[in-house]
Amino acid sequence: MGYTLAAGPVRAAAIKTGTEGLSAGMAAVKVPGGEMPLYFARPGAATKPPVILVAMEVFGLHEHIKDVTRRLAKLGAFAVAPDTYFRLGDLAKISEPAQVMPLTARKPDQELFADLDATVAWAKSQGGDTDRLGIIGFCRGGRTVWLYATHNAGLKAGVAFYGSLTDAPSAAMPKNAFELADEVTAPVLGLYGEEYTGITPDQVEAMKKKLEAAGKTAKFKVYPGAGHGFFADYRQSYRADAAQDAWRQMQDWFVKYGVLD
Repeated sequence: MGYTLAAGPVRAAAIKTGTEGLSAGMAAVKVPGGEMPLYFARPGAATKPPVILVAMEVFGLHEHIKDVTRRLAKLGAFAVAPDTYFRLGDLAKISEPAQVMPLTARKPDQELFADLDATVAWAKSQGGDTDRLGIIGFCRGGRTVWLYATHNAGLKAGVAFYGSLTDAPSAAMPKNAFELADEVTAPVLGLYGEEYTGITPDQVEAMKKKLEAAGKTAKFKVYPGAGHGFFADYRQSYRADAAQDAWRQMQDWFVKYGVLD
């Protein structure tokens, strides 16, 4: 089915979004270390659509991420999901989460930023409107949203689904989102599950207060009864009510800050 193996059994009711009215497929962009694969989807008849980056989970560029990309295209965006972990192999084929995490933890933040910048440049070369640039991310990709909002001054808005806030520093990832809160330059919406012990409501509240003290534009919503991965409709962690509301929140955020019409 094209989903990741490491996340466990795939739900029979996983959402499947078609390509009707879209131009969608694989492409590649040259980056240090090789040709980075990416999946894109855009409205077939659109002229200069806004660009939204899709930052992956740790499981690689698999079917769920591609489906989210198509959903964004249905909203009018030129959505692009770069395989920023391509140098590590096909992570979707690894069956044990314990094998995935040490690999992805080696990804240097500066290399990640360069990969995303190259993706933005590619989307612009393909007719995307990077003056209306957004980013959405899940899990490790949610962390990516927070950090990219400190890196790219041209970013209009970001939406972080359960992105880590206070992860321990390492050589590859020297600062976490909380430590970099003062440097956020774009409005960010943070969507979290109350039941996830890895990112607690207390951490979310601390991040909210730090951003407010720094005069940053951010909003948080914590969903009761939802845990990590509540948006991932292919996983057992999926919570439909929270996921559907989060999708609406995301759309409203991107409209409010000029990414989507």
